[in-house]
This record gives sequence, C-alpha cells and structure tokens, in this order.
Amino acid sequence: YKRQPINLNSCSLEELTTIDGIGETRAQAILDYRDYLGGYTSVSQLKDIKGIGDATFAKIEPYVTV
Repeated sequence: YKRQPINLNSCSLEELTTIDGIGETRAQAILDYRDYLGGYTSVSQLKDIKGIGDATFAKIEPYVTV
C-alpha cells in the first residue's frame, strides 16, 4: 500500500504528524510557515523552516506534495 502524498497546502496538523520524522512541534511550524507564505509553491520550501535540514527533508519529501 502506497499512501497518497499529503498536500502541504490543505493538510491538518494530525495528517502531518502521521509522517515519520514529523512531530507536533514540527508539524505546527509547517502550518505556521504555510500561513506566513500564503501557501507553499514548492515542497523544497520546507527546508526554510528551522529544524528541517537536508536529512529530514529527504526523509519526508516522498510523503508531501503541493
């Protein structure tokens, strides 16, 4: 079973925390940054969030989309 990627522009905190490597604090940061940006235009914008470096991004990238 391959699950559908989670859309960063419409997902909830609960959906984000189902991704391995994303806890509540990081999920909230992703949502806060979405509000700040007015919506993500690229998944790579996650790397602009404090605490999401290349290693974490590589781990979560397959599970998210915009």
